[in-house]
Formats: sequence, C-alpha cells, structure tokens
Amino acid sequence: MSRPTIRDLAQAAGVSVSTVNRVINNAAAVKAVTRDTVLQAAEEIGFYGLGTIQNSIMQQRETHRLGVLLQQGHRVFYRDLGNALIRAAGQFPSANIELDLEYLDDLSPDNVARRFAALAERNHSLGVVAAEHPLVSDAITTALDRGVPCCALIGPLSARGNVGYVGHDNWKKGRMAAWAFHKTCRKPGKIGILVGNHRYRNQEINESGFRSYLREHDAAFTLLEPLSTFESAAVAREMTEKLFAEHPDMCGLFVSGGGITGALAALRERKLDKDFVCVAYELFEATRNGLIDGLITMTLSYPIDLFAQEIIETLVKAKKAGPEAGAQRVNISVEIHTSENV
Repeated sequence: MSRPTIRDLAQAAGVSVSTVNRVINNAAAVKAVTRDTVLQAAEEIGFYGLGTIQNSIMQQRETHRLGVLLQQGHRVFYRDLGNALIRAAGQFPSANIELDLEYLDDLSPDNVARRFAALAERNHSLGVVAAEHPLVSDAITTALDRGVPCCALIGPLSARGNVGYVGHDNWKKGRMAAWAFHKTCRKPGKIGILVGNHRYRNQEINESGFRSYLREHDAAFTLLEPLSTFESAAVAREMTEKLFAEHPDMCGLFVSGGGITGALAALRERKLDKDFVCVAYELFEATRNGLIDGLITMTLSYPIDLFAQEIIETLVKAKKAGPEAGAQRVNISVEIHTSENV
C-alpha cells in the first residue's frame, strides 16, 4: 500500500489540503482545535510527516515551567510518583510542560526552604511535599509574593497567602484505616501507631481521623501513643520492635508514615497471631508482598498516574489563574488493596 498523502490526511481530518499545509508550515495561522484534529488524524493514518506536524504544533503551544519538590528519591513511592509526573508532563495535551523535578534526601527545614526558593526563581508554578515549619512557610510566602502560585502535595501547608493542595482527604483516610481495624479485629485491643514526623500535617490529620472513628464506633480499642519513624525504615523497624517489647498483646499496627519496609522486617521476624491486623499506606513491591504474605491487612494508596496528572493540571491552572485567584484544591480518590485484589 502507498503511504498516505496530504490529500488523504485532509480527508481523514475533514479539512482542506491548504489547511493541512498551513498546519505543517505555519501552525500559528490555524486554530488550536483544528491543529489538534489534523494531528490526531495524522497519528491514526500513519502520515509520513507526523513528526513535522508535531514539531510545528509544539512550537505554537504555550509553555509552562512547573517546579516540583519531592522527598527522598531512594524511596519507591516518590520515585514512582516522579516517573509518573514525567509521563504526565510529556502527555499534557494543550501546552508544552517543562518539568523541573527535584528529590531531597536532606529533609531539614532550612534545606527544603532553600531548594524551594531556588525552584521559585525559575518556574511559573510550584508543587512541594514538605513538613510544616516556619522556614518552609516563609519560603512559600516569598514565592507567592513574587507571583508564583504554590500547591502542597500529599500534606497541606500554610503560608501568608493562598496555598493550594493536591492529595487525599486525610481525615477520611484516617477514618478508613480505623474502619479496617474495627471490622477485621476479632476483639478490641491495643493498636500501635507509627508516624513519620508530627510536622507532616497529613499524618497528624490521619491520626485525628483514626481516633475520631474509633471514639465514635468502638471505644474499647486502646490507641497507643504514636511513635515517630522520621521517614526511616531503620527507625520504623526499631519502633515496631519497641512496641512489641512493651505491648506483646497488641492486636494491630497502624503505619501512618514512612518506613513501612522496616516495620515489615520487624513483623516478619515475629510470630504474629493469625488475627493481627496491620494497615499501611501505598502499594509497591514491599507492601504488595506484605499483603500476599498476610503481614499487611490493607493498604490505602494513591492511584499514582491519576495523582500525577492532577498535579500537572492543577499547577497549570494555578499558573494561568495567578496567585490572587484563590487556592487550587483537588482531592484524590483513595485506592484500597487487600491480598485479594493485588
């Protein structure tokens, strides 16, 4: 079969040959909707000049420079989210996205604030995962004052201005975790709680929702004082072992922060009661294996690709609206996984 011609492309797109030629040679002279129609038709029929059309259209699209600051790149969740953000930026349909993505191993507030300020110098709109701290709040305020809109990711953040948010409804997420204990524990008992850091507002709100549900539905459970893992697997393992040493009769463990791999290592070494319940966050290889092995009862997770798409779309909307338009807020649905659906 002969390769499709410009006339074939015009027919497939429902436009004139001259319009196709303008898309190829001077895309700015053609309405965006028509350009996209021609591009889609070229992809569908395998037009030989597809690359030329794509390049012509891309040159006419608006460009958005988006900065995103994530935490520790060695952690699977953040690496997966970063890769999903790169895909979402490349597939954004109506504009060119220049994604300025950084991972931070040093999570000290002064380093987070410094790196955030650097991103604000070179981007139109910013997203950040961070703990609540005056230094971070001040860096966000400075960016807002310069006209750079900011969105907190995963955990809400505050500043002297409108800060957007993209993530779960953390209060409901905590109540969902408590529901799992209420419905799956054979009888009420002690529940150990691990958090990453009390300055992460999502984890504080999770715990609040968790306690709220059990106060309302089953006050017979004893909720132990939360222990901080500082987002470290080694510390999470140590804290899990500490909980068992001090409370060998625990009926469950709620891992609300980072360090689940360390907690799992401690659980694997212990002969658990068959009715022991563990609820954790996020689905990746370690937690998937934990579900299959019966060490984890349920995970509450982000749908990573959807989450990444919403982050890119929200940062673009925030940039277009400007910092005075009010905070952009998007609640992401929670995915529930058990051993039966991984």
